[in-house]
Amino acid sequence: MVRDSFRCKSKFVSVQTLVLTYLLIFSIINEAQATKENKWQKYLDAITKATQEYTPCGGNCTCHADVITSDLQIWKDRGGIFKEDMDRGLARAVHYQVINHKLYRQDKCTFPARCSGVEHFILEILDDLPDMDIAINVHDWPQSVKHATHPLPILSFSKNREHWDVMYPAWTFWEGGPAVWPIYKTGLGRWDLMRKLLLKKDKEFPWEKKQNIGFFRGSRTSGERDPLVLLSRAKPSLVDAQYTKNQAWKSDKDTIGAEPAENVHLSEHCQYKYLFNFRGVAASFRLKHLFLCGSLVFHVGEDWLEFFYPALTPWVHYLPVSTSLGEAEDLIEFARENDEVVKKIAIRGKRFITKHLKMEDVSCYWRKLLLQYAKLLKYKVERNSNYQQIFPTKQYRTEL
Repeated sequence: MVRDSFRCKSKFVSVQTLVLTYLLIFSIINEAQATKENKWQKYLDAITKATQEYTPCGGNCTCHADVITSDLQIWKDRGGIFKEDMDRGLARAVHYQVINHKLYRQDKCTFPARCSGVEHFILEILDDLPDMDIAINVHDWPQSVKHATHPLPILSFSKNREHWDVMYPAWTFWEGGPAVWPIYKTGLGRWDLMRKLLLKKDKEFPWEKKQNIGFFRGSRTSGERDPLVLLSRAKPSLVDAQYTKNQAWKSDKDTIGAEPAENVHLSEHCQYKYLFNFRGVAASFRLKHLFLCGSLVFHVGEDWLEFFYPALTPWVHYLPVSTSLGEAEDLIEFARENDEVVKKIAIRGKRFITKHLKMEDVSCYWRKLLLQYAKLLKYKVERNSNYQQIFPTKQYRTEL
């Protein structure tokens, strides 16, 4: 009897221990799950808040109009652009003139393909333009710093908050983009052609077929890219980020101790779910292309702009990443564990660029910009007889 009683108590203790063990494990699992959910809550809250507050822009070339208003405000406040303002600006820009609906340009242009890319859009709208001078910067870096004595009425493709430059759509929408051998022998190619290629590639690699990792290929134009490349070396299953050669490359030291990777065509980026965009010398030309892959864009930094950036909203169209990239690993993990949430962001980003950054939107922006710029000129424009007239040239280039 004593032995049976002991056996009974032992069985009871064993069952009780087993139950307690299961309860403990269940509690630990629940706590871990709760911790994980709490970890991502700040990102989920940011997405919810941003999408609730976001108001989609209308059509008819209105999405980017506020940028023109903002960029030209300094000249409205100063009472317009006077001849001495223009003369100061032309010292750092290419001088264009519109006279009797004809386009003229100074002889010297440091980057002929860039000037040609700009001229394509101006020539399209000549019939709508009054006589005017235009100071256009075709270098990467903006020219009118805010701490200078005088602002300069210069149009530049990109700027940050330290500059007064007026943004215009970059020459790369037509031609003059960076040439990268062997994939872009003569530059990125026309935006309308690249749109078709990327949208086609997205169909080849829909969301469910894309590789579930971060991806970046590019040269080391800025040390801001280093943390992602180093993260890739430490955790290659999380992100594939490697440096390629550029014109300044001399040794492996320029690619932080590794052989430079092969260049990857932008269309081949479409096979990855998470695509990183960094600034280059100024804003990067790649951002608009990444959205059309239907991938989730991780946009690093918020200082450098192109004219269409302000209409894009963080957490609505892309995931914002600080320039330190301190949260990059976290954000990739978040994306992996919240696939349906981030897929919606990717869809919104692609839809925005598809709908509001067509070639006609670019032409419309040029028209609005130059018409408002012309109204600010407070002097009579006189043709420089040394300038040659610019004529349309047939665009043969179809290469991407």
